[in-house]
This record gives sequence, C-alpha cells and structure tokens, in this order.
Amino acid sequence: MEEERGGPPGPFADLEVIRIEAGMPTTRFVELVGIPLRTYRRWQAKARVGHPPKGPWPAPVRAQHRESVVEIAKEHPAWGHRKVWATARYAGHRLSMSSVLRVLTEADLIQRADYQRERRKLAQARKAAFALTPTRPNQVWQFDFSEFETIAGGTWRVAGIADYWSKYEFGWHWSPTA
Repeated sequence: MEEERGGPPGPFADLEVIRIEAGMPTTRFVELVGIPLRTYRRWQAKARVGHPPKGPWPAPVRAQHRESVVEIAKEHPAWGHRKVWATARYAGHRLSMSSVLRVLTEADLIQRADYQRERRKLAQARKAAFALTPTRPNQVWQFDFSEFETIAGGTWRVAGIADYWSKYEFGWHWSPTA
C-alpha cells in the first residue's frame, strides 16, 4: 500500500482513498476502474515527488513572441486575434493564429466568445421599444447625426436616414461648417 510506505495519494485522490480503504492492490483496482496500470503508476510516481499529473506543457513559440503580440494588441485594443496575427506576421514573427489567440487570452486582451449573445439581447431591447413592431417599409425611419472635426479647425456634419424594416439607406447629407 502506498499509504503505508509514506507516499501521498495519487492525482485522483478520491480514487486512491477508495482503493486504500477497500484494501485493494493497485493492479486489481486499475482493472476495475479501466485505467492502464502503467498510466496509474506514472501518476502515482509524479504525485510522490510533487509534480502535477499532466501539464503545463512547454509553449516555446508563445513564450518567444508573447511580448510583441501583447504590445500590438495593446496598441490596437479594438483588433481581434486575426488582425493582431496578421500584423505580427508582417513584422516578421512566425506563429500561428491559434498561438496569438492563446497569448491574448492569457493576457486577458480578447473579448469573450459570447459577446454576440450580449449584442443580440441589446437588439431585442431596442426592438421592444416599439408599441407595434414594423412589418413593412416606410413605417419607421432611423436618423443618424454625427460630427467630425478637421485638423484645420472646421467641422463636418453628416446626417443619414434609413428605413428600419428594410435597412434601405435613403441617403446622407454632408455639410461643412467654419
């Protein structure tokens, strides 16, 4: 018994406790559980010396390019991992798109995958603003007004009109100011 020899329980402490309490030898126990004996012995040996049973695996490519990828992502926070990857490749870094995604995820610089769900919920709330949902064109129009400053000190104003139901753009009006 490993417990009598002074070693700590294996990586699956619950299984090891059950095995020890049942007084069952390791060979018979792994047959019942369906784990190869060699695998279970390796896990036990790693647990005795204090190593984790699996991982963390070395990631030399990620470690080598981490700083530059994080720097690019921080310079352009609106970019996703694909654009950061393309910029890194252009700068001469040889790494895959998935490595860039992993680096950005580890650095907490990437949006969660479920942000689309949040956008859909917001769109639902906007649709709920209508007493009667539009069912055909020309029932609800949307207006958009924006202002852009120029480096010369002037301002451009733009106004756009779109039909809510068909998403048809009726046009934009641009006007400069002094």
